Amino acid sequence: MWKQKSRQLLQEVVRASVRRRRIRVWATAVLLIVLALGVQAIWPEWSLLPDMGASMGASAILAVFLAALFCEYIDSSLGMGYGTTLTPVLLLAGFEPLQIVPAVLLSEFVTGIGAGLLHHRDGNVDLLRDRRVRRTVVLLSMLSVVGALAAVTLALRIPKFWLTAIIATIILSVGVLILSTMRRKLAYRPSHIIVLGAVAAFNKGLSGGGYGPLVTGGQVVSGMSPKSAVAITSLAEALTCFVGLTAYMLMRGGLEWSLAVPLTAGAILSVPIATLTVRRLPEVFMRGSVGVVTCLLGLLTIVKLLW
Repeated sequence: MWKQKSRQLLQEVVRASVRRRRIRVWATAVLLIVLALGVQAIWPEWSLLPDMGASMGASAILAVFLAALFCEYIDSSLGMGYGTTLTPVLLLAGFEPLQIVPAVLLSEFVTGIGAGLLHHRDGNVDLLRDRRVRRTVVLLSMLSVVGALAAVTLALRIPKFWLTAIIATIILSVGVLILSTMRRKLAYRPSHIIVLGAVAAFNKGLSGGGYGPLVTGGQVVSGMSPKSAVAITSLAEALTCFVGLTAYMLMRGGLEWSLAVPLTAGAILSVPIATLTVRRLPEVFMRGSVGVVTCLLGLLTIVKLLW
């Protein structure tokens, strides 16, 4: 017994040391990028970073990098909010939709894979031994492809106003249901995940947003733990983004790299800290946070629709 406790204590000390090292590396990387972009903005004649195109200056690249860093931190911590928050901000900043959508899809694909693997590495989910988790990932991934194809087929047949209204109502209802059952232990129901996953994938393929709140919230309502739900959503959404990005590249070709690079860099750098945040949060707090954010996003979608 004493040897087992000593071994566990030693393992925890090693893990804590690894976490501290990760935080130091993360902070150093972010600081160096911010300093380089700041110096580049103040003294444009100093070429500290490779040229990614003349469409954006260093100040704009720095702003995009920090926005992606913050939005993806929220997304990888709660399983929602990256595209929903960042896309309107970039539109308000003057970027065109065809510049934004593929760049966001690329960054979400890269960070989704990274977040899923790091959630597994940090113990928030067990992708190798938890059969229920693997089954949910496969279900949502298949639904992502089907939903994207269905969205393309039916996009011109369903009024966008009513589709958005239905999606917003479902998101709000899921958030209310999560909060009302916050302290209850729910039985796992794959059928709920299939229904909500199909709706979310269809909405993602049609409008580019609304995937995270439905899929993360739907998993929690279906009995999945909030920490596992966040990790599963990251992986499933990565496949959705890959399908969308591939379709875009085949039909349009090319990316706005001056936007895609800082978006992807900021997003991927948020993941190591976000997964550590999830690891340390209590389950009840996670469920409450997912419920509150889901309700807010549902309400904002309704307000935006009616405004």
